[in-house]
Amino acid sequence: MKIAILGLGLIGGSLAKAIKNVRPDIFISGFDLPEITAQAFAENVIDEQLLSSIDVKDSDVVFLCLPTELSIQEIERLAPVVKSGSIITDVCSVKRVLEKKWDLLQSDGKYIGGHPMTGKEKGGFENSDPILFENAIYILTGKEAELPSSQTLIDLLTAIGAKIKFLDASLHDTIVANVSHLPQLVAVSLVNAALNGDQHAFKDFAAGGFRDLTRIASSDFLIWEQIIRKNRIHILTALTKFQKTIADISTSIEKEDFSSLKLAFEKAKEKRDEIPKNSKGFLNPLSDIFIFVKDEPGVLFKMAEILFRNNISIKDVEILKMREGTGGTMRLSFDTKEIAKKAKGLIEQVGFKTR
Repeated sequence: MKIAILGLGLIGGSLAKAIKNVRPDIFISGFDLPEITAQAFAENVIDEQLLSSIDVKDSDVVFLCLPTELSIQEIERLAPVVKSGSIITDVCSVKRVLEKKWDLLQSDGKYIGGHPMTGKEKGGFENSDPILFENAIYILTGKEAELPSSQTLIDLLTAIGAKIKFLDASLHDTIVANVSHLPQLVAVSLVNAALNGDQHAFKDFAAGGFRDLTRIASSDFLIWEQIIRKNRIHILTALTKFQKTIADISTSIEKEDFSSLKLAFEKAKEKRDEIPKNSKGFLNPLSDIFIFVKDEPGVLFKMAEILFRNNISIKDVEILKMREGTGGTMRLSFDTKEIAKKAKGLIEQVGFKTR
């Protein structure tokens, strides 16, 4: 079996690593900037460095892991050259625009829209992760998606731990506008609104829940610009609904209508608690611990060493406050609460105070 991955960034690189881990027999070719494909090849993540995207024509499955506009362009280029029965799929977070483009093309292959509901704050091959798709919802769209001839793709995605869901492309775009695109814009707005005063004073207190709630505000606009352009109508509808909800809350506070506020809180809690806890979202939440450290050589090494010896990976590091000659506080982030709890215990064993 031969697959090709166009774009070896966070998603494409993670796909290559995940597939190579579970199906080393599959031949993977990759296309990206020469230095990126060279790195992937050197790390044995791909088996062949493609010089042109057209070179995927003999592949059984082609993953387009590119920004939306480039994915549309590649669909147009690849449709007439892929072999009979070949599957072209993408990972874009809008689906109907690609499906409409495919319907205008002639091809011996078939197109299945794809959207893995997972990711990280930082992109690029250097941040790719072979377990990125574990327990992640992976949406497939299009009339071909549920046919027996698509089982090759479904088996491949299931093997890397993804949970397959089938959706109509238009319904997909409506759903992600509300649960993915709207939260991104809300996070951006919340940071800009809340930290628009005396920023230094505000930022000193914007930790914990605020940081977790706005984590996705750090996302790259170059990626989001194309998403917003292609799903503009659904996003505007979601924003209108959100604006009404905020207006209702504002009115309740103004009128001191705390019974309405109570109902809003209770409804939100009920709906929030219904979200499956065993599925990853668009960005995986991280769990933090805070460590009090002295200003002396070797403190980072001491923490890193005990975690390394216990095979625990740190996902994010932040120095919150550090006073020269005294010390301060650091934040370490981990994939899950369980890992964070274990890390906390280990770090305390080597003499650090945590919270």
